[in-house]
Amino acid sequence: MSYDNSQFSPARLLANGTAGQLSPNAVAAQPAQPGDPVDPAYRAKATEAAVKFESFFIGKMLHQMREGTRAFAADDSPSKSRINDDMLDMADNLVADQLANRRAFGVADAILRQLLPQQQAAAVNSVAGSQNLSATPSKTLNQQQ
Repeated sequence: MSYDNSQFSPARLLANGTAGQLSPNAVAAQPAQPGDPVDPAYRAKATEAAVKFESFFIGKMLHQMREGTRAFAADDSPSKSRINDDMLDMADNLVADQLANRRAFGVADAILRQLLPQQQAAAVNSVAGSQNLSATPSKTLNQQQ
């Protein structure tokens, strides 16, 4: 059994974004609230765009972290090697996609709060409820002393 890799190009995969091509996770649109005036198609497109931007953001951050590690590594360090750069970039993009789908950094949520402002109060309340935050602000460290 032979494998024809003439069509495989890591550069093409990375340029087109591995997140959408290799990840099995689809972006789930936020459900509409009762009485919500926002078009469901617009909500789905906005959610998908926000999550893809968060994935792009996280991927760039991971890439910059890897470059910083390489810059400070000793000459004989394995971190200096550029042998598997294409695979490491692909892995970084897949990790970024997984984190973005979980909305781990909150970038997509911040974008959606700006694109869907009528849902801002509901989103803040749901986040506060899920993190057991009270509606009243807590005292800062300086106020407590």
